[in-house]
Formats: sequence, structure tokens, C-alpha cells
Amino acid sequence: MSPPSSDLPRDLPNAATLRVAAVQMVSTPRVDENLRSAARHIAEATAQGAQLVALPEYFAIMGMSDTDKVRVRENDGCGPIQDFLAASAREHGIWLIGGSLPLRADSPDKVLNSSVAYDPQGQRVARYDKIHLFGFRQGAESYDESATIEPGSQPVAFATSFGRVGLSICYDLRFPELYRALGVTELLVIPAAFTETTGRAHWEILLRARAIENQCYVLAVAQGGRHENGRETHGNSMLIDPWGEILDRKSKGPGIVIGDLQRERVAAVRSSLPALKHRVM
Repeated sequence: MSPPSSDLPRDLPNAATLRVAAVQMVSTPRVDENLRSAARHIAEATAQGAQLVALPEYFAIMGMSDTDKVRVRENDGCGPIQDFLAASAREHGIWLIGGSLPLRADSPDKVLNSSVAYDPQGQRVARYDKIHLFGFRQGAESYDESATIEPGSQPVAFATSFGRVGLSICYDLRFPELYRALGVTELLVIPAAFTETTGRAHWEILLRARAIENQCYVLAVAQGGRHENGRETHGNSMLIDPWGEILDRKSKGPGIVIGDLQRERVAAVRSSLPALKHRVM
């Protein structure tokens, strides 16, 4: 993989702490309804002091069919979903990560499944296009994201006053080499719509592994419940510290996970067990 990119390199002062929140949703096929729900939860999180808020994968639409998201895809940098994110970040003065939204791809019948990040002034600072596309078949349950999604190719991280934030989406979680390609980060944000089947088996294990091996915080923000299309998503949004300890979680249903990142905690873990410095590959 090529080195990680950011839409806007930054030279920012160091902050000792950062309060972050994950918004868990059970999104519907209706974009307007989902944006209203997201707005309520963003306001709830900021009322509790959140400085960085993340939304889940497909927060703006969980369609009745996989092709529904193609019909609402937006041009990069322009559209009601992106306008909502920029305005919300600016209104609340927060870092805001739109877990994933459908952007126009080269193919007319596909989208890029993209995570976009905005700074407290409402300026976009990063865009990540999901690289690994989910495929699964077990009995009557099957998924093939490649039918409607065009994969990305570039790892993406961006700078905040607390440290570097690495972006990934859902199925990316199973590929640790992506997180190594991001370099050293203080926070990994992982929006997802994990199925109940795979989530029950692997979600927490993989999340804690990514936190432990990268010695950083992980903010996992999920869809969590039964959707109108019949799909059940696992939920279990959580905040994990660099030692792999779960600081907060929400099992099912809409709501928020919130907690404080501490620079001293990252430094202490990396000092006592300097695994990142011990790498030989």
C-alpha cells in the first residue's frame, strides 16, 4: 500500500485530552429521516462535551436493496449529506466523521463507500474510500459489496490537536496490514454495519486486537439493530483504550458511546511495552 494521505496536512498544538463520541444508529431507507436522527445524537454528544463525534457506516441510508444507495450517491464535495456534515461540524464546533456515505464512482451503477472528516470550522480534512469489500455466504444469508461498490486504494489519516486519526470502514477491520500502513496513530475510527452473525463471533475480538497491536485508542461506531430491509446489524459500539480495555459500549439500538482520550495513557502503554519500536518488518 502507498503511504497514507490526508486532504489537509496540519501543524496543530498538542492537546492532553480529547472527548470523543460514537453515534450508534439503526438507519432507515430514508435519507432525510436518518440525517434528523444523526443531528439529534450529535447534539446529545456535544451537550456531554464531545469534541470529536463519529457516525456509523451507511448512516445516511440503509436501503431496502443494495442499489438504493446508488440512487442517492453524491458528487465529491457536493450534496445534501456532505452539506449536513459540514454544517453540523461548524454549528457545534467539533471534529465530525461521517462514517460512510455513497459518492459517485467511475461505474454508473456503483458508489464509493466513503468516510469523510470535517474540522470544527466545517472544512473537510480527509476522505477515505473503503478498500476491502465484504463478501459472505452462510446458508440463506449472503452479501457481496463488490456488486454495488467500487473499492478505494489509499490509506488515509488526518491530524487533530490530540494526534493522528486513522480511518477505516467495517470489513477493513479484518486486515491488520491496513492499520500498519497508516503509521503511528493515536486514534482509529472504525464505522461499521457488521452483520449480527459475523459481529457476534468476531467484532469485539478484532477491535481489541487493533487497539492492542497499534497501542492506540479505537472508536468503533456501528449500526445496531433490526432494519426495515430485514437485516440485523450487530451494534456493540465501543471505545477501547491502548491496552485493549473497553471504556464504554452500547449493545443495541440508537444512542451514543462517549469517553476521554488521554495522551498520558498512550505514552504510558508505549513506554512500558514499546512494541511499535520492536517491529522488524
